[in-house]
Amino acid sequence: MPSTVVHLAIGGTVAAALLGDEFDRRAVAVVLAATAVPDLDTFVGLAVQGAHRALLHTLVLPAVTGVALTYDTRLRGRSRLHDRWGDRGVRVAWVALAALLVGGILPDLMTNGVNAFYPLYDRFLTVDGELLLSNQRGVVQTFVDLTADPKRTTENTHYWTGVDPSPGAEPENVERIFPVVRSGFQLLVIVLGVFTLGARFRDERRTP
Repeated sequence: MPSTVVHLAIGGTVAAALLGDEFDRRAVAVVLAATAVPDLDTFVGLAVQGAHRALLHTLVLPAVTGVALTYDTRLRGRSRLHDRWGDRGVRVAWVALAALLVGGILPDLMTNGVNAFYPLYDRFLTVDGELLLSNQRGVVQTFVDLTADPKRTTENTHYWTGVDPSPGAEPENVERIFPVVRSGFQLLVIVLGVFTLGARFRDERRTP
């Protein structure tokens, strides 16, 4: 599974790409905080069965937030967000929402899966596979597999973490593993995020 470090690297790349003139330490901090929000359901999972990868990893969260932002900033006669923080606040809020989705939720959806529509629909889904062109088989894709077991729910699914390695009480000598980097590709993502943010901060310092 992607570590929080990997999620933050993706969120940092989103911040560097989309914040534009609002790019600074405080704005980046807000975007990174939004990126990390989904992983907070790890702690809820200690008390609520199946909450991890469900409660805050659901696509319902960014959808509802996006509707609220759209209503406040595009449809209302006067935006509360704009009144309080101006154009900067609106820009940072939208970028934070993008980072929540792209950096916080989608990497887990594509690695072991999330309860994508919880609580409206209690099923863990995974978007993982391959798309290739074969001179013998034509177009081959394994992303959509209708034969996959659809019965992974909050009642029977547990994702291990260093905080909660297994369901129920843990033995005193349980090993707690907190992943940082689990593959060369994840290392590449982290390097990309650090490099991109570093380059943006360097450019901002050089700008008069």
